[in-house]
Order: sequence, then structure tokens, then C-alpha cells
Amino acid sequence: MSEQRASFLTRAVEWLRAGYPSGVPRQDYVALLGLLRRKLTEDEVRKIAIELAERAAPSGAEPITTEDIEAMIGSSMLQDASPEDVVRVSAHLAAGGWPLAEPPAE
Repeated sequence: MSEQRASFLTRAVEWLRAGYPSGVPRQDYVALLGLLRRKLTEDEVRKIAIELAERAAPSGAEPITTEDIEAMIGSSMLQDASPEDVVRVSAHLAAGGWPLAEPPAE
């Protein structure tokens, strides 16, 4: 992976944490991972999702595990996000500073 691409992934985690300061709620993971999958490789999505899962879940929410993430990535459920889910998660990404431009190529 190029240094520029690795730097982008590090910043992506920072943007996601800014957009979800209390942690990503379980119900947003399907839409979030689906949106990330549109721009990133499966391996990159996995790395970001695992980093996010290591952070505490929102108060009172059931924590998501790396096994949960692997199951979501390995299934077709990432394609099942509703338009409302995509809009809600996109708003969190934008609030966190996620760039509208394409990520750097490898």
C-alpha cells in the first residue's frame, strides 16, 4: 500500500471518529461499511471497521465485535442498507470531514 493511501486510511478513521464521537451505533454499520466499500478495497474496509469496533460502543448499545464485522463484510448484507440509512450515515461522514473527492489511488 502506498504511503499516500495509508495516510488516507488513517485520516478516514479520524473522520469517522469525528462523525461518530460516541462510537458507531450497531444499526449504522451496514450502511457505513456499504458506503466505504464503494470507495475502498475490502481489506481497507476491514481495517477501518476493526479500528472502529475497538472503540467503545455508544452508551447502552451492544458492542460490535470483529467477528460481527467479518460476517457483515463476508455477506451480501452490505448491499441492503435503506436509502434512509445511507442518508443518515452520509451525514455523519460529512460532519466528520469525509472528503467528497475520490481517495488517492494505490
